[in-house]
Amino acid sequence: MPRLFWKFFTIIWLTLATTVAVIIIIVKLLQAVPFAKELEEERRTLVLNLTENVLVQDGEDAAAHFVRMSEKTRPLGLTLSKVADANACTQEKTADTRSVLRDGVCYRISLSTPISFSLETLAPLMPWITILISATISAGALARYLIRPVVHLRDGLSALAHGRFDFRIGDKMAGRKDEVTALAHDFDSSAARLQELQDAQQRLFHDVSHELRSPLSRLQAAVGVLRQNPAKLDLMLDRMDREVERLDVLVGEILTLARLNAGASLPLKTQSLDVIELLNEILGDAAFEAQAREVSITSNVGGIFLAEVEGELIYRALENVIRNAVKYTAPHSSISVSCETTTDLLKIRVTDQGPGVGRDELERIFQPFSRGDDAVPEGGYGLGLAITRQAVERHGGRVAASLPAAGGLALTLEIPRRPAMFGPTSDRA
Repeated sequence: MPRLFWKFFTIIWLTLATTVAVIIIIVKLLQAVPFAKELEEERRTLVLNLTENVLVQDGEDAAAHFVRMSEKTRPLGLTLSKVADANACTQEKTADTRSVLRDGVCYRISLSTPISFSLETLAPLMPWITILISATISAGALARYLIRPVVHLRDGLSALAHGRFDFRIGDKMAGRKDEVTALAHDFDSSAARLQELQDAQQRLFHDVSHELRSPLSRLQAAVGVLRQNPAKLDLMLDRMDREVERLDVLVGEILTLARLNAGASLPLKTQSLDVIELLNEILGDAAFEAQAREVSITSNVGGIFLAEVEGELIYRALENVIRNAVKYTAPHSSISVSCETTTDLLKIRVTDQGPGVGRDELERIFQPFSRGDDAVPEGGYGLGLAITRQAVERHGGRVAASLPAAGGLALTLEIPRRPAMFGPTSDRA
């Protein structure tokens, strides 16, 4: 059972058990010990009887002496007085007075009316008072235990609503180990992820604007040259065609990456394809293009690997990796491509002999518009590997980069035979 449940259970159970125990103890005490009021009445009656006996047997002086001594030891408001009309002496006896006739004189012995508060008055209410106090204490403890994290969560959500993604509440839950603490840590993880996404979005906007500005600037320069020297029309038109083509490629890659990000929660439109056959087709095209740089492609790719994939995404992922290797490998070098298959996984490794990247850049090269600091600029916009990782991860696979001992860069793609979950729009062959 959840830890929070057991905490609630323990507090409520202890509260009820303590309440019942206290009620039982109070009832037992009330039954075992005589009431204070009864004891007080017996003591007052005893004092009145003693004073009366002393007066009757020893006379007025002895009774007055007894009264004085009694008031010194334990005052009860005991008094001895004479009644003027002896005929009115009726030998009455009440709880606080005695009338005694001796030698023709009427004496009145009296005690002051007690003003006291006894346990008997509260006895019927004690169980209810005990329950009220116990319930109040337990309710206050429970309310404080629950409200404090809720207040922290409310503050955190309010901060997120105002765009403060750096707000954290996990450190305010010190001493707690329950579901509320787990929720606070989940909140911190969500806030950190939102902060990363916001930073990535701002960085993406900056990079997109920067990458778009370069071809646009060259187009503007070409237009300026044409205005100054119309004789260069053919040359400038060729230059403008190249820049427009670059813009088209850039916008296409940006849209592809945007669709991958936007559709991360949508099901894949899969079909059954032989991924190895698709890889061989890409390798054939790449080998033809690599001849211009006298680059050879050695491959150990064979067999069949039928997988439920979205063909366009997997094609773009594989093509980006192969073309990236052809682009950055050294002239007159070779590219190695190998495949390993298991029951449910295809592992593709592409190794080039280019300048590689720094060890601290192995993850950064998968970010949009990121190129290794040591990489030789050969064109491109740094979106290919970002698209590759997004496409493969959409299928439940993974992409990783490593630095071979011989130099260069190695990219490893792991493609599962089936995605983690098929959506309602999946088309199986």
